[in-house]
Amino acid sequence: MRIGFIGLGIMGKPMVNNLLKAGHEVIVYDVIQENVDAAVGAGAASANSSKNVAEQCNLIITMLPNSPHVKSVVLGENGVLAGAKEGTVLVDMSSIAPLASQELCKACAEKGVRMIDAPVSGGEPKAVDGTLSIMAGGEKEVFDQVYDILMAMGASAVHCGDIGAGNTTKLANQIIVALNIAAVSEALMLSTRAGVDPIKVFDAIKGGLAGSTVMNAKVPMITDGNFNPGFKIDLHIKDLNNALETGHGVGAPLPFTAQVMEILQNLHMDGLGQCDHSAIAKYYEKLTGTEIRK
Repeated sequence: MRIGFIGLGIMGKPMVNNLLKAGHEVIVYDVIQENVDAAVGAGAASANSSKNVAEQCNLIITMLPNSPHVKSVVLGENGVLAGAKEGTVLVDMSSIAPLASQELCKACAEKGVRMIDAPVSGGEPKAVDGTLSIMAGGEKEVFDQVYDILMAMGASAVHCGDIGAGNTTKLANQIIVALNIAAVSEALMLSTRAGVDPIKVFDAIKGGLAGSTVMNAKVPMITDGNFNPGFKIDLHIKDLNNALETGHGVGAPLPFTAQVMEILQNLHMDGLGQCDHSAIAKYYEKLTGTEIRK
């Protein structure tokens, strides 16, 4: 199938690679030419604008940083809707505000374009492996239509409800991940300050009720002092900001989310915004003057 793909960042590039491996023809666009060149080198074709992608494809996937970027790519002068034909399907896999997804879907419907929001979880490693967890919102018929395409990039794809439900589910995911990393960092700092090897603590508890995918992924990074980004602190700040705004809008209390947001903002101010979110541990290290290491 011919698929348009807009947004070739840390997640988009490996997602395109997996679509190519599955045998699909992919036409790509990104504002960074180096990213386009890498995708073309892997077997994709390139377009010169989002509009040009839409002119050539009936299925378009967007993978962009935040709501304003998606709105610009879809609604802008040379955007997707400027080139899309009636019956085109737009799958926005960006993590954006649920209300923004609803706004975009309404604009798409006016042009005869059908849209679902389908953000992902798993970070760069699972984007590379093609084992992302995909959570989708929108018409079930459209979800079913693109399900096989989604599964070329993910290990699971779940329809969560109407448009915006995918991004609401992603916000729930991001709350749990951020709080989990903070809890792991806090616990490992306790063990370190008490003179107990954090790796032994990890080995002892990872098979019990406290164990989690987050712990398995992030403890080795923390204890190695490896904060190379799989998912950047600045992106997690964006997600938690969307969560807090949504929570305020629907009357959901998010006190722990607000507290972790302050930790992330502090790390950003310390110049660590481009580090992996496992660097939440560095907040505790700054407070104590002690590193959590092997």
